Amino acid sequence: MSLQEAFASALLAPDRACPDGLFSSNGADPASRFAVYRNNVHSSLINALATAYPVTAQLVGDKFFRAMAGLFVQTNPPGNPLISEYGSAFADFIQGFEPAASVPYLADVARLERLRVRAYHAADAQPLAPPTVVHALQNQESLGQLCLQLHPSLATLNSRYGVVAVWAAHQTEGAMATLNPWHAQGALVLRQGLGVKVFAIDSGSVAFIDSLKRGAALETAVTHALEASTEFDLHQCLNLLISHNAITHLHPKQKVSP
Repeated sequence: MSLQEAFASALLAPDRACPDGLFSSNGADPASRFAVYRNNVHSSLINALATAYPVTAQLVGDKFFRAMAGLFVQTNPPGNPLISEYGSAFADFIQGFEPAASVPYLADVARLERLRVRAYHAADAQPLAPPTVVHALQNQESLGQLCLQLHPSLATLNSRYGVVAVWAAHQTEGAMATLNPWHAQGALVLRQGLGVKVFAIDSGSVAFIDSLKRGAALETAVTHALEASTEFDLHQCLNLLISHNAITHLHPKQKVSP
């Protein structure tokens, strides 16, 4: 193991000794200097998680969250120079973290918060004006074969819990009193301007939007939506996408040559 590899390995493991071969230019003890640096790295990564997952932290309290985040940090070194990308696997870690099992919706709330971070940092794209989309839909001869390209920031989440209700309750004072986290909800996350919006949607809408994102035409997307939920409302879902500038391009489904 090289000195660099030993340094990186020991940096996230608080029980490991200072790697051999380190020295300080001013004669200070390398072990004590390394311990300070390691503590700063740990604190910075835990703070990054707290910034990205504020509602998750509120649900379990700061002390519990920081202890949980500290364990995550020890086994999950940054894989990207952008600090905003750190913690993409945090929700999966929470899912398997037994001490958090008493809050079963915690992992899905973390997944929702990660989608919000990604939406904020997603690439920009010029949306089609709502009248343009409506006109195109009304005058399309083969409407079922039309493909809708969606904004790069748009993402969905399916959950067995009321993740949008839980997240929203922490944005408004006093809303916790009427919170019901046990009602299954889907979520739509979308950036508009510099703000990221979160909408509660049904499982059929999640399936419809996910199909569109994979390049499916309207007819196929509707089929997938109805398979997920017989109560899927196409008009309502399209109206949500159109009114919030989520559609960036319309084009007919390309036929594949035999």
